[in-house]
Amino acid sequence: MTIAHPAGFQIIAVPAAETARKPGLFSRLFDAVSASRERHAQRNVDAYIARRGYRLTDSVEREIGDRMLDGQWMTRR
Repeated sequence: MTIAHPAGFQIIAVPAAETARKPGLFSRLFDAVSASRERHAQRNVDAYIARRGYRLTDSVEREIGDRMLDGQWMTRR
């Protein structure tokens, strides 16, 4: 059995898919600090809502926003 090859047939090398680069040290550090601050803020909001009776009303939401903007919750204990 013979296999016919068409005239002018070329094998084109397809480049391998580029591998995703591993994030650098500063990028990983920044992501870790950002995640830590986000968790800290979420814990503060959860505690505040618990103190207010687990009711998320408009006034409580406004107070949370004001505290976040003023930076009153950014201190670590």
